[in-house]
Amino acid sequence: MEFHIISLFPKAFDSYLGESILKRAIEDKKLKVSFYNPRDFANNKWSRIDRPPYAGGPGMVIQAEPVVKAIEAAKKKIGNKKYKIIFLSPSGKQFTNEYAKKVAKTYKHIIIVSGRYEGIDARVKKVFKVEDISIGPFVLTGGELPAEIIIDVVSRQVPGILGNFGSLEESRTTSPDVYTRPEVFRYKGKNYKVPKVLLSGNRAKIELWRKKRAGK
Repeated sequence: MEFHIISLFPKAFDSYLGESILKRAIEDKKLKVSFYNPRDFANNKWSRIDRPPYAGGPGMVIQAEPVVKAIEAAKKKIGNKKYKIIFLSPSGKQFTNEYAKKVAKTYKHIIIVSGRYEGIDARVKKVFKVEDISIGPFVLTGGELPAEIIIDVVSRQVPGILGNFGSLEESRTTSPDVYTRPEVFRYKGKNYKVPKVLLSGNRAKIELWRKKRAGK
């Protein structure tokens, strides 16, 4: 699977993509992340891509043309393969695990458009067929964090990236509380113990305990 990220700040992804499971998936060539900076497609010598909004208002708006050209560059790299364009927006459709599963099953190439400032000129959405997606009922400074979240959640749905596909918490019964050794640890004169049922070896009782803890 390859993610094509349209972003003014591609270096913001370095830390997260350079650690743990995603780093290993990239090294194993099971996952690829490519970046397209709209500044590289600006039609002026200053690489300026933002202008004041029409009708007034605070902040600056990212111009349509450099974003369109960045998306075109991603499409050119993808070629004739099937792809999806996700346009990050606080007012978009709520991103969920179910949505991630559907996207991972249907597409091998995903273009994510990450905005900044007061947003991106809405005419980009008239040029391309996009889907407005939000990661939650709040507003962030930019689209880089939401893009990282989408990369993480969608990638988990791709067989081989987690190593053991059974590691998907959403596909099995899990408790919000987990425990490991030691069986008892002492802190400020008080003993803290692992629930007895988890030490019982009775799989049926353990599964029932997990379901109750998970509210199922």
